[in-house]
Amino acid sequence: MAVCLAVFACRPSDPVSSMLDRICKGASNNFVIELQDAQGPDFFEIDSRDGKPLIRGNSYVNIATGVNWYLKYYCGVHLSWNGMTAQLPQTLPLPAKPERHETSLTLRYDFNYCTFSYSMAFWDWERWERELDWMALHGINLPLAAVGDECVWHNLLRRLGYSEEETSGIIAGPAFLAWFEMNNIESWGGPLPPKWYAHQEKLQKKILARMKEFGMHPVLPGYSGMVPHDAQELLGLNAPAQGLWNGITCPSILQPTDERFAEIAAMYYEEQQKLYGKADYYSMDPFHEGRLPQGVDIGAMGRHILSTMQQAVPGAKWVVQGWNANPLPAMLDALPAGEVIVLDLFSECSPMWGIPSRFRRENGYGPHKWMFCLLENFGANVGLHGRMDLLLNNFRLTRTSPMARQLTGWGLTMEGSENNPVMFEMMSELPWLTDIPTKEAWLHDYVRTRYGRDDEALQKAWQVLAEGIYNAPFGNYQQGTHESIFCARPGFDCFQVSSWSKMNNYYDPTTTWEAARLMLSVADKFRSVDRSAVPLSGRENFEYDLIDVCRQALADRARVVYNRTMADFRSCDRKAFRKDSEAFLRLLLQQDSLLATRPEFRVGRWTEQARKLGATPEEKDLYEWNARVQITTWGPRPCADNGGLRDYAHKEWQGILRDFYYPRWKHFFGILQDELDGRLPMIAVGNSYVPKKGNPAVEVDWYAMEEPWTLDHTPYSAAPEGDPIDTAKRILKAWERD
Repeated sequence: MAVCLAVFACRPSDPVSSMLDRICKGASNNFVIELQDAQGPDFFEIDSRDGKPLIRGNSYVNIATGVNWYLKYYCGVHLSWNGMTAQLPQTLPLPAKPERHETSLTLRYDFNYCTFSYSMAFWDWERWERELDWMALHGINLPLAAVGDECVWHNLLRRLGYSEEETSGIIAGPAFLAWFEMNNIESWGGPLPPKWYAHQEKLQKKILARMKEFGMHPVLPGYSGMVPHDAQELLGLNAPAQGLWNGITCPSILQPTDERFAEIAAMYYEEQQKLYGKADYYSMDPFHEGRLPQGVDIGAMGRHILSTMQQAVPGAKWVVQGWNANPLPAMLDALPAGEVIVLDLFSECSPMWGIPSRFRRENGYGPHKWMFCLLENFGANVGLHGRMDLLLNNFRLTRTSPMARQLTGWGLTMEGSENNPVMFEMMSELPWLTDIPTKEAWLHDYVRTRYGRDDEALQKAWQVLAEGIYNAPFGNYQQGTHESIFCARPGFDCFQVSSWSKMNNYYDPTTTWEAARLMLSVADKFRSVDRSAVPLSGRENFEYDLIDVCRQALADRARVVYNRTMADFRSCDRKAFRKDSEAFLRLLLQQDSLLATRPEFRVGRWTEQARKLGATPEEKDLYEWNARVQITTWGPRPCADNGGLRDYAHKEWQGILRDFYYPRWKHFFGILQDELDGRLPMIAVGNSYVPKKGNPAVEVDWYAMEEPWTLDHTPYSAAPEGDPIDTAKRILKAWERD
């Protein structure tokens, strides 16, 4: 056990007490917070003093983690993205004896660059403040801090001689900044107005200040050689143009042999320090997604990136994402041990650190430190998904495998947040547990704390989900959620929605319906006005989960109806086709009505966030266009039709279902009905119907249908409509008879 060297008397304004008051006004008066200067592993303890719960730890983040543990397991209060406030009793339960949890994983990372665009592109300080509380409650002390990096680039480009207009033409728009920062694209979504830079600079400074209050170590973006695509021509740099990335112009990579590499890197860090100060950690991902300039000396590039960073900030460490072939072994081999930390980005599915996997590296990351990370979500898509057994198994192996000897922490590296809270809760608890539990045992406690009560039907519902959709097996490499057929561009053999989802059927779709039915069977208990029966957080969590599970059940049913509809068409059964295609469209609109009942599932929440950041009508329209394009076509026509990013960030949300996805499917089914009814010709090949060029259903110009929605500014509201429980009951009851 660690020896306490000193105990600091915490003022009421300490960050944990302030967080408690944001959770429940005045709650800090009912807790004792004790910060200890203790050697040894990170820890928190739950104890009591003077009739109040006492939470102690050797950092404010560790104490906040203890607060979260106490709220969950002593009060039945589960704080989540769908609800970060609670109503706590004036007299709080006390532990019968002190409870202590420790972890040797002292670094706990958060975010993927993509998160800053797919989820957080339009967050204001109020939303960021809630996220920072969530991070502290879940033990995060090493967050990527990429907000406002475009301000650094703006100042750097001006110093390099680019005009204001040229600079604006290089930096991407607000919904696409992540891919600018990852060296993928230029300009798309812009130009950014001057007020954007001022707003983001101010926001980033507030975010960094709060992170440092909690004792977190922000990871700032570093410099890895990116220059504009025309830098070789205009600046005389050794940086050959890299062409296109998914149909969009991408920046160039400055060769390590260029004598100005160190100079430009120094300028970048100077501008960054003027705005945001220095950091202990910097994030750089050269050669992202295979972009390897011809003839580059990989080892030299790595050494230049590290040395220029450490010249600017002596002692700083380089954080790099382990994704596909990156970081390239030749680069890691050229770097000294102890200076680099690798994020094993997809540890729950495709770990690279040495255990069996399609991306297994025989020697792991060699002598370099690395972190076990949960990716879970791609594109911020909506849908249930998880790999519970794999996550538990792979994390359990870090306790025994010699390949894990350099393990130094864990991370959450999702492309999109605010979804599947169960998986992120599981990951954040594992490092603090002495024994890794089975999913069944862990879920039992999760359900009880999530809803503030123990209920047999809810326990059964979650065990059903845990054996099915939340248990993608080894060998299933799909990227994130089990996608909804509603969101797919219509076609004759629709399955996955986004180009790279790699989706596979791995569960019985009737199980999500069973889970929805079980949750609805006890839904009326959560209408109770008796706060002692169900805490406010439990009711909020139940409503959110009910809608999410019912949404998945309806999406799974729709896939069955779609397949039946296409079988009708191939059988030339026009009456059955009309009946089943109409059923599919009706189900889609009912899904829209279901999702209307919760703000988290409304497209208006996304578009309102975007418009709110604009100071003028023109700015509001630009930001909303960014928001709409990202979740639909992603890019211009070449990107949408040929680049592979169309519908990558699709959203099964109210509003977009009705006004974007529904017209696509109605148009497609209308063409097929006309073919069956003889108004359009059917093109036969042999004895079977094979759609091919010349068929109207094959040659639809989908982009021409999609682009108008991205340009439209008809307002959507974030305010919920209808009662979640009543709406779910009505819709699912209607389909029980189908």
